[in-house]
Amino acid sequence: MVQEGVVAVVRRGERYLVIQRAPGLIAAGAWCFVGGAIEPGESQAAAVVREFSEEVGASIRPIRKVWEYLRPDGALRLHWWLAKLVDGQLHPNEAEVSAVRWLTAAEIARLPDLLLSNGAFLSAVARGEVQLMDADEPRVSDRVPDS
Repeated sequence: MVQEGVVAVVRRGERYLVIQRAPGLIAAGAWCFVGGAIEPGESQAAAVVREFSEEVGASIRPIRKVWEYLRPDGALRLHWWLAKLVDGQLHPNEAEVSAVRWLTAAEIARLPDLLLSNGAFLSAVARGEVQLMDADEPRVSDRVPDS
């Protein structure tokens, strides 16, 4: 049976929100995007909101699913969701999170103990396979030229 999970991709400009997993958890000390298991009967969007609130104590608005990852052993499928931070104050849950950082993709890629799925996601973004613009963000073609 495949376990289903969600991951929240939250950005501020070119920086992404990532966490370091707390001691005592599976993959303790690893760096990753916020996420976790989908509970029985829960939608992916609801799971993204719940996991984000549980781990970093803030509210997000899910925008859309942007990517999917199946672990090589086939035991875990992660649904990656672009989300917008609604409540800008982060209150990390110390039982789940030992550190929170806003980092660029290049900075995340250099983190020690980055979870495999997170590296695969960043590679897919770099290859242009993942669209991360949302309706609230100006696209390059929408910018007003400098006078």
